[in-house]
Amino acid sequence: MMKKRILLIAATTGYQTRAFAEAGEALGYEIQLATDRCHVLDDPWGDRALALRFERPDRAAREIEKAGPFDGIAAVGDRPAYVAAVAAERIGARFSPAAAVEACRNKFLARERFRDAGLLVPGFRRIALDADVDRAADEARYPCVLKPLGLSASRGVIRANSRAEFTAAFERIRKILASPEIVRVHEDQDRFLQVEDYIPGQEFALEGLMTGGEFHAVALFDKPDPLTGPYFEETTYVTPSLAPDAVQRAIGDATERAVRALGLTDGPVHAEMRVNGDGVWMLEVAARPIGGLCARALRFESGLTLEGVVLRHAAGDPLGSLRLDRPSRGVMMIPIPRAGVYTGQTGLEVARDVPGVEDVVITAKEGQRLLPLPEGASYLGFIFAAGDAPAEVYRSLTEAHSRLGFEIMEALTVL
Repeated sequence: MMKKRILLIAATTGYQTRAFAEAGEALGYEIQLATDRCHVLDDPWGDRALALRFERPDRAAREIEKAGPFDGIAAVGDRPAYVAAVAAERIGARFSPAAAVEACRNKFLARERFRDAGLLVPGFRRIALDADVDRAADEARYPCVLKPLGLSASRGVIRANSRAEFTAAFERIRKILASPEIVRVHEDQDRFLQVEDYIPGQEFALEGLMTGGEFHAVALFDKPDPLTGPYFEETTYVTPSLAPDAVQRAIGDATERAVRALGLTDGPVHAEMRVNGDGVWMLEVAARPIGGLCARALRFESGLTLEGVVLRHAAGDPLGSLRLDRPSRGVMMIPIPRAGVYTGQTGLEVARDVPGVEDVVITAKEGQRLLPLPEGASYLGFIFAAGDAPAEVYRSLTEAHSRLGFEIMEALTVL
């Protein structure tokens, strides 16, 4: 019997690529990796990956068609998801429409669709990066949040409580969007930023799957740590949620309305929202699974990880039970405390010995230059824990983190 062949589209630097490859191997699939690596080099990582130009999705789709046939397509990250959507339309694979995925990865388009669908939406406006900053600051309502349209993981998202903070935040986002890694992809949305009214409340994240236009919730995460700004670095996710049943139902209902408003039909969904006395405010809906290595936090009675569930879904195979194999699970994304050069860590084995902790994975590499949010786009690593209750899991994560130490040297400026 021939192995099913699944195309996995991922950024070269993505954390999740290896986890998906391992899950595919365990399931007996042939995983064909496609990345945005340099197409001139001859397989520099030895993984036989297909080299694509993410900034040219139509051309990438033609390259994918030549490399086919495939029994399914999966993607890791927002830009890879859009390339996957364009390719899926070309080869007839199951995925959400490209226009829907494009709306997911553009905060302005998503806000417009949520508003038109009657969802709770903060006041928002799009401002060109070359606009008059002083005028924009005068027109803003405070507190507000400034954010790039196309970046994820809270990169470049800054709260401003005053006119002075607004102008400083605007300039920081301008510099982020002027970085070579962003400029080289020539995306129109990177010529703008968005200003939104600040929404108080508790944050949640809902992981799910779309099948034929139907949304199926997989896990609702609490974010126990307060996210009030000035930056919005996500650290801890714990499931199941401790929110009242009525709140959980409202989150599910709002997410279903949001995915319909965007036009998503097939594939994984990662939605984030805030909840307060007014109701559920959708922050974003992404046509991809949860980022980084966070998917490892979910393990199911079937024996599958979330990566395995996403791959089986892409292949059209039965998913099995989506109940957690433990009463509660969680993950901490280890934040970068300050800018500098990473030189090592201490306390790793002690942290791994904390009751409830399943693993601690340090993804930072020695000699790597680190940047915290809002400029940064990575974490030091991940802590995974499981237990009998969410509070127990949260304690395990925070205790393990307290036992870790990181050596970060100040980066020297070269004149």
